[in-house]
Amino acid sequence: MIVTSTDIAGLKKHITGKVRDVYDLGDSLLIVASDRLSAFDVVLPSGIPDKGKVLTQISLFWFEMTADVVENHVISADIDEILDRIATAGAKDSNAYREMLDGRSMVVVKTQPYPIECVVRGYLSGSAWNEYLALREVSGNGDSIVLHGVELPGDMVESQKLPKPVFTPSTKESEGHDVNISAARAREIVGYEAGAQLESISLAVYKRASEYAAERGVIIADTKFEIGRLGERMILIDEALTPDSSRFWDVETYEPGKSQPSFDKQFVRDYLLTLDWDKTYPGPELPDEIAKKTADKYREAYCRIVGRTL
Repeated sequence: MIVTSTDIAGLKKHITGKVRDVYDLGDSLLIVASDRLSAFDVVLPSGIPDKGKVLTQISLFWFEMTADVVENHVISADIDEILDRIATAGAKDSNAYREMLDGRSMVVVKTQPYPIECVVRGYLSGSAWNEYLALREVSGNGDSIVLHGVELPGDMVESQKLPKPVFTPSTKESEGHDVNISAARAREIVGYEAGAQLESISLAVYKRASEYAAERGVIIADTKFEIGRLGERMILIDEALTPDSSRFWDVETYEPGKSQPSFDKQFVRDYLLTLDWDKTYPGPELPDEIAKKTADKYREAYCRIVGRTL
């Protein structure tokens, strides 16, 4: 069953994201991870089998593993409790949604999300690598490069491990790409104490997760967290350390100095780049082979991290 739409009769969607649909249950929220996939900021018409289940189940795994580091928003991922809660909230014939919701949904507490993405990088890749190159070109390959307040050696290569993990937050933009900012700028946005705590929590969760993943032969190159406020408490929300929010690399094939293959939608990106498509809506339908290979990568990420098949 590929789920690209999650409409539930009697419930109104609170938020429709690129992948997740969120329903307001009154005293809590229902988050449903669909099988939708976005590439180049366009949600494609083709779904990826089991993608939403992988994202949900990996998140639940990490939420449990890091619960002693930071509280998380999970109330329940039990399908029977979920069906009872949506029925109470007004869903009609709630049991009709059992197959659709099972394994890809969770009921969570409501929080006030902080207006920054909490990004942690252990390796120099992605947008940070591009920014690093631009700064090095301007500086003339000096002894060091200061990237969003973080001082780095001036002779690093793509995908190289950083001297230590760094907190490089970003803004949340309603349109276009988020903008990378310094930790100092993040503290100006959310307040000094809150910013310092967000950094500390993010680095601690990344440390716990990256050390565990390394034992499973997986490098977590970087990741981003969403953190919300509940009274005076900070709560880890949304998703956690999934192939959509992180770069997972295979230890066995890791080679600094170039882009690394990752456990995510790289097959889709590579395929789309071969097409005569201007990266605007609507995106093209995906061939079954591309969708299957992408699904296999997501499932492999789950198996490697969690230690069992989906």
